[in-house]
Amino acid sequence: MGALQVPTLQTLPFDAARLDRLLDEAGIDILLVTSKHNVQYLLGGYRFFFFDYMDAIAESRYLPVLVYQKGKPENSAYFGAALETFEKLLGKFWPPVVQTTTWSSTDAVKLAVDHIKKISGTSSTIGVEKSFVPMDGGQLLHDNLAGHRLIEATFPLERLRLIKRPEELELLRESSERVVQSMAAVFKHCAPGMTKNDLVGKLRREEVSRDLTFEYCLITAGRDLNRAPSDQKLQAGDIMSLDSGGNYHGYIGDLCRMGILGEPDAELADLLGLIEQVQMEARKPIKAGARGGDIFAIANEIVDKSVHKPYLEFLAHGMGLVSHEGPRLTSTGAVPYHGYDEDRALKPGMVISIETTMKHPSRGFIKLEDTVAVTATGYEGYGDQCRGWNRAGGAAGIMPD
Repeated sequence: MGALQVPTLQTLPFDAARLDRLLDEAGIDILLVTSKHNVQYLLGGYRFFFFDYMDAIAESRYLPVLVYQKGKPENSAYFGAALETFEKLLGKFWPPVVQTTTWSSTDAVKLAVDHIKKISGTSSTIGVEKSFVPMDGGQLLHDNLAGHRLIEATFPLERLRLIKRPEELELLRESSERVVQSMAAVFKHCAPGMTKNDLVGKLRREEVSRDLTFEYCLITAGRDLNRAPSDQKLQAGDIMSLDSGGNYHGYIGDLCRMGILGEPDAELADLLGLIEQVQMEARKPIKAGARGGDIFAIANEIVDKSVHKPYLEFLAHGMGLVSHEGPRLTSTGAVPYHGYDEDRALKPGMVISIETTMKHPSRGFIKLEDTVAVTATGYEGYGDQCRGWNRAGGAAGIMPD
């Protein structure tokens, strides 16, 4: 990835007209953004390196705040930590007002309140990300913006991010492919006697070596359905699942692949074959203009007819800077939210994670999870390698390290 291209007021890194329409539909006059992912999006990819892994410092926490007034980007402001002064000197920020003096959440919110009072009338509607404002900051907003109305802004911000730009799609492709490459290296490396913790440690190193930020690995081995890393030892013949999230410049690669310490028997080949069938059939309706819920309709039809239905699950959800972001395709998934896009048309640039999971009572945990981007004429899979049984030691299915 090349150097960050710093946007200006004339070259904003997002669709300002679309954001203004979304804010107008939500009844929001001024947007106060406090989540790291949405601050990153609105600043054109900027994420402060010092607090990339943590937020806490001393007695408080890092809280970046970006203020945007509907229809008036020239009134935007960014309030960051004192250490971001160095980034300011490098010209990293497009908002006309930038103050990098904060050491606490309340410092940042006080500056934002003062700025809102300067640019707003006596009674404006302020959109805030309620899940990303700490209680002390929220109390300051409530106490110091009397006459103003505070409402939730998560939905319009998510809709703004819904259609990925070409450079975002490339980041998602890279994150997906690098996660799969890392998994292939782990399968090639693993052997009987190693523990699940050993494999997760290896995966972490492989992902970091590919410039990913390792986020997590859910892992199973043998017939056990427990997905937590542990000191459980691998045995000859064990199957393994690696379900990992690797972050590439803020964008998540979230995929699952299967491995085996030996050769799969006919039943294992059939079970993964069924999961592969569900995954590929679910892709068929994906194209611009198709109904979002059709992905579930075609997959659930196969699941419902299968003798494995009692322990077979299908899910599809949006991917990007956030896992389970838009498009929201179901109201009945494991992560609860309204399936807003179930009856709406898919659009080019949407990115969807498709996953089929089997918790077989005697053979263990078997799963595939893929990342698919919607195109004008269909779809494109990211990181589509290694989707069969990956043999330990580098046999069939393994990509070159």
